[in-house]
Amino acid sequence: METVSDYNRLKFFPIMMYAIVMGLSGLTITYQKAAILLNFPHIIGEILMYATTTVFIIISYIYIKKFFKYKIAVKSEFSHPVRINFFAAISISMLMLAIIYKENFPTISAVFWYPGTLLHFYLTMHTISFWVNHNQEINHSNPAWFIPIVGNVLVPVAGIGFADLGLLLYFFSVGMFFWVILFAVILNRIIFHNQIAVKFMPTLFILIAPPAIGFIAYFKMFGIIDFFAVMLFNLALFFTILVIFMYKNFIKIKFFISWWAFVFPIAAMAISAMLMYNQNSCIFLLLLSYAMIAAITIIVSIVTYQTVIHIIKKEICVQE
Repeated sequence: METVSDYNRLKFFPIMMYAIVMGLSGLTITYQKAAILLNFPHIIGEILMYATTTVFIIISYIYIKKFFKYKIAVKSEFSHPVRINFFAAISISMLMLAIIYKENFPTISAVFWYPGTLLHFYLTMHTISFWVNHNQEINHSNPAWFIPIVGNVLVPVAGIGFADLGLLLYFFSVGMFFWVILFAVILNRIIFHNQIAVKFMPTLFILIAPPAIGFIAYFKMFGIIDFFAVMLFNLALFFTILVIFMYKNFIKIKFFISWWAFVFPIAAMAISAMLMYNQNSCIFLLLLSYAMIAAITIIVSIVTYQTVIHIIKKEICVQE
């Protein structure tokens, strides 16, 4: 029989849990690329591939169960000015799983890529329509706004061979355009308005992701390192240095599921550094690659530990 505690925990199971899949996917892809470009053991990436897929299936099962039992709660999240942005974490998780399986299991990759792309297209349109039709408060803006829109840049990363270059460029163009627009909005909020809520402070790491993923997608599509590619890489490097410079903002904050926002952008920077190193063999880029791999490994270890501890204490799926 379902207890009141079980009822509450399922009802308040947050859509932000998909950030865990995004983080683990980033870690998996990092080690897959490290095996190819830096001769890391392939077994690490393989183990992480299956672990990440398992976590995605478990979280999806629980959230689907929540959808059928508590549709009003899901609808409330889908119309929430902040939580709505995290629904795109579902499609982004699918796109990242498509990247994970692309090299060795292209059929499985396609199974994730096509529905993931369609879902992300819908969520992009829905989110922008939501912003247009509902007045947004400046205090609701935060780097999580990048997730549904700038996530479009992920589509070309695994899309080579699945779709025409013109279609991939459509998603790339949309993502890069709204990155610039939303960055201006969020920078305005951060500088001139109230500070970001503590629980969303880790989302500042998301500032690294758009230029880093943009660099990866651009290189995947064209296979060249030109001025535009270098500019994207340098911007990603700048935001990486910036969040390191601001480390005091992060070391004392209370644990929230949003901590997983630390992981995905660091992974994007690590992969970007490895790709750049593979092109020009600069010792700085090699050291940066190792530093980013070490950073993401340590962060995932800490966040995973904290997540498990708070799940055991039943402090995650609770009403805010």
